[in-house]
Amino acid sequence: MVSRMFRIETEVDKERSQFLRSRLRATNTAASPVLRALRGTPGEREVPLHVWALDPDGEVAGGLVGHTWTTWLHVAYLWVDAPHRGAGLGTRLLSRAEDVARTSRGCRGSRLETWDFQAPDFYRKQGYEVVCVIPDYPPGITEYTLTKRLA
Repeated sequence: MVSRMFRIETEVDKERSQFLRSRLRATNTAASPVLRALRGTPGEREVPLHVWALDPDGEVAGGLVGHTWTTWLHVAYLWVDAPHRGAGLGTRLLSRAEDVARTSRGCRGSRLETWDFQAPDFYRKQGYEVVCVIPDYPPGITEYTLTKRLA
């Protein structure tokens, strides 16, 4: 057995981070025929998808920020300003993002994360299913990962 000494560092290093990302990507590509087939295709890139609801004055009343990758929509943020909540605006934003992802980008699924005090019940009503629950993330809060098949 060869004994090696390593210096372990905890500093943030953008160049090393990019190096690590590229090495992990190469390793994953070599190990997965699915990822290998994606390389060099349009599906390989994450493509931003934003949907905005503007009030009559042009102010943001709500919005959705996400991206599509391969055949999936990933919703990163969905927010509706308090005065507009409960009127279906969140449903309209999510539905529009799903429609664009499905019809224009060929997505067959959608995924998102939400905390217990945010909107897990809202997403369930939209047809999402809980696939992961992480208690105490952060402490005292439960995080949910939900997915939905886009017909």
